[in-house]
Amino acid sequence: MDIDETLLECGDTMDKSLEYLQKELRGIRTGRANTALLEYVKVEYYGSNTDLRELAAISVAESQQLLVKPFDPAAKNDIIKAIEAAELGLNPMAEGNAIRVTVPAPSADRRKQLVSQVKKMGEDAKVSCRNARRDAIKNIEATGSEQKLSDDDVDRAKSEVEDATRQHVSRIDEMVTRKVAEVEDV
Repeated sequence: MDIDETLLECGDTMDKSLEYLQKELRGIRTGRANTALLEYVKVEYYGSNTDLRELAAISVAESQQLLVKPFDPAAKNDIIKAIEAAELGLNPMAEGNAIRVTVPAPSADRRKQLVSQVKKMGEDAKVSCRNARRDAIKNIEATGSEQKLSDDDVDRAKSEVEDATRQHVSRIDEMVTRKVAEVEDV
């Protein structure tokens, strides 16, 4: 593997860490209704676990209320059970062929838990980026000695990896700070 491939692979790994963090943060409850809260709730449907977003249309009815409209009305009770079992602190109520889900504002204790959860997610993403950096630097050094590259080329590649790591870590910090502010906002 040459240095350019190593740099690309490192950047891709760091980008995937950011995308994963972003997806995870969307699922954190802040007190405002957000369809991402329910999209990945697993529903037992005809013997298999299926994401709720594949079984129903999820929309924001009001600032603190979600509306779930199952594509198959027979799945309504399974969806209600799945939302209750997901332990999100939500109370789904059947209403005709739809399900209304009220999103209560989290208590002060719950907000503290959510803040620490968000910070842990951010730290996990940073660790993933640092691991990608470590692997990339190890590959760069191995490639440099195998291909007898100059120390300047190896140092330049290491510097690029460090820059990419700094950029990704600062973006992670921004995402975490934004989400913490959103969670603490009552």
